[in-house]
Amino acid sequence: MLEKTLKRLRRKNRVRSQIQWTAQRPRLSIFRSNKGIYAQVIDDVSGVTLASYSDLKLEKTGTKTEVATKVGEEVAKLASAKGVKTVVFDRNGFAYHGRVKALADAARKAGLEF
Repeated sequence: MLEKTLKRLRRKNRVRSQIQWTAQRPRLSIFRSNKGIYAQVIDDVSGVTLASYSDLKLEKTGTKTEVATKVGEEVAKLASAKGVKTVVFDRNGFAYHGRVKALADAARKAGLEF
């Protein structure tokens, strides 16, 4: 278990070192656990979270992928209400597949560009 977590953290650091974010393009960071999925739009220049949403605020009806889709839509709505149109996607070391991809596609469909 520890080796799996360390591998993800190595991937996270590798991906984080390659993405470029600014105050105009904040970072859309996600975290996926076995039970839930969380998304935040973070302005790293000023160190402020602009928008955040998780499945804890939803009624968990449907599959985990459907819940991730709803989280992606909601975080995109919150970000656009704050005036954020473009973001940099930070998958946080998780594979771009399944729930991570569903959240990203829903955020794109709801108006975020990345």
